[in-house]
Amino acid sequence: MDQFIRDLPKAELHIHIEGSLEPEMMFSLAERNAIPLRFADVDALRRAYHFDHLQGFLDLYYQGMGVLRTEQDFYDLTRAYLDRAHRERVLRAEMFFDPQAHVVRGVELARVVDGISGAMVDAQREWGLSSGLIFSFLRHLPVADAEAIFEQALPLLDRFIAVGLDSSERGNPPGPFAALYQRARGQGLFTVAHAGEEGSADYVWQALERLKVNRIDHGNRALEDEALVQELVRRQTPLTLCPLSNLALGGVGDLSAHPLKQMLDLGLNVSVHSDDPAYFGGYINANYSAAAAALVIERPQLLQLARNSFNAAFASPERVEGWLSQLDEYSRQQA
Repeated sequence: MDQFIRDLPKAELHIHIEGSLEPEMMFSLAERNAIPLRFADVDALRRAYHFDHLQGFLDLYYQGMGVLRTEQDFYDLTRAYLDRAHRERVLRAEMFFDPQAHVVRGVELARVVDGISGAMVDAQREWGLSSGLIFSFLRHLPVADAEAIFEQALPLLDRFIAVGLDSSERGNPPGPFAALYQRARGQGLFTVAHAGEEGSADYVWQALERLKVNRIDHGNRALEDEALVQELVRRQTPLTLCPLSNLALGGVGDLSAHPLKQMLDLGLNVSVHSDDPAYFGGYINANYSAAAAALVIERPQLLQLARNSFNAAFASPERVEGWLSQLDEYSRQQA
């Protein structure tokens, strides 16, 4: 099954590019930029990657991104992820980044975007790997901060495919960002939001009804509301699930209890992704393999998960159809 997953064409739609910062690269960039780290070595840093809730992870996550300073840093980070994605048979990658977390450190927004975009262009040219960039707002900060960073981003909007909403969910509902999301849609951007990871099913409703999102990131707790499940099935709203992330942060005590299989059986439009793979112990194929083993997911369902990922991508119908054709060809080869 692992070989089947390794060769399976797929899209990655829920990946925070800062969350792909491996400890080795963190130390390398810290040395490059003369930034002291509070960990003695890579092994000590890896030992800190044990979390029991989202905020504990975020505290370390924001500290780690402090080593990212130059355009080259952001290029190297993104290139390393896209290289890995290409090896794992990802044909389309849609990556989040957190502009507020960089600008507050004195890093110019254009520097961040230029570095990431440069790696995306090179990956497309060298490997044919298609990618897109999602401009994420930090929900734990005031909405006015998000509005201000979006104003800064207006000259760069052609670099983005969507806006998103991430960071600590508890006590930070999506609803207050409704006007900003309406403005983003007016600029031609797609919209997504993290909801139902730690927040209640009501947060998923708010993302659907007030933010009018095209996709829900996570959405696990939607299962607590039968009417919401029915609505998600009716709309076929994509839910981007991240099994190893949920396990690492205590969303499930064991992968055998993860809702992925149940959601798939209910007809929800779910797919599998890696979230912050450097911190949670696995990139996209590891998430597929771990979920398949724990939940007894067979090849037809794995193919469906991959199909869902392509259909949920923010790309032209022609490009989506091309990726689905590759998936169909792979399926025929494996029959």
